[in-house]
Amino acid sequence: MTDRRAVSTDEKPSTAIVPIRIPSEDDRPEDPRLSDVDEWGRSDRFRALARSLYEPVYSKWFRVGWEGLEKIPVDGGALLVANHAGAIPSDAPVIMHGIEKELGRPVYGLADSFFRTVPVVGTLWARGGGVSARPDIAYRLLKEQGQLVLDFPEGTKGPSKSFTDRYQLRRFGRGGFVDIAMRAGVPIIPIAVTGSEEAMPVIFRIPAVAKLLGLPYFPVTANLLALGPLGVVVPFPAKFTLRVLDPVSFDVPPDQERYSKSRVMEEAERIRTLIQESVYDMLQSRRSVWFG
Repeated sequence: MTDRRAVSTDEKPSTAIVPIRIPSEDDRPEDPRLSDVDEWGRSDRFRALARSLYEPVYSKWFRVGWEGLEKIPVDGGALLVANHAGAIPSDAPVIMHGIEKELGRPVYGLADSFFRTVPVVGTLWARGGGVSARPDIAYRLLKEQGQLVLDFPEGTKGPSKSFTDRYQLRRFGRGGFVDIAMRAGVPIIPIAVTGSEEAMPVIFRIPAVAKLLGLPYFPVTANLLALGPLGVVVPFPAKFTLRVLDPVSFDVPPDQERYSKSRVMEEAERIRTLIQESVYDMLQSRRSVWFG
């Protein structure tokens, strides 16, 4: 005889094939992220791997030397500003690697949004700390999160210039980096770099090819002529020297609706002049491109 047992109205049979226990609020982790990738795309694990792989390039190939590294704060937000050069610039990874290695602080590098759209390259750049050069992103990193942010105000005009114009700093845009620093209430720390111009010098550009490929510029480098296809990614072993200048602060209150455009432009030009003069001074004391 079939055993017919009453089913309580409080104990309804489950219709699921395999019953699933739904965790309570107390069981759920505070951070729901399953990886170490932060909101900007940066990964600490990827940065650790990148540092281990890049260290021989940094210390053996470029033989990087720093002056005034103690002027970079060990905490709090600051906007790092440097001159920019080389068809594929080596100055950004050198600065970011050096500060992380010596000071243990992450550095977020501002770059043209174009890099984020390139397959694979965009993802790797983001995992390594690269972010789009948007004022709102820079503000949040500097003001709200107290991070170090690296900016190259010359933009693509720096890396695209030919070798005959080496170490002649281009105009620092419209001074947007100064406006961001004022708004966030953080200092600007200028960094003068030598060695980047010789690492991958541009012989000439082909604008038609750049337009066809949708690139900011299409350079033909000495590396390409000397090394063939390998020269596309392999820089020359120029010695890098970086000089950190005194921090530049502004006696204006942060978070103002507007700042004087003339003041912003004057400060931008003053910082460009400081870096340019320091670069000239470093070149005068340099005995060799390859040995410093």
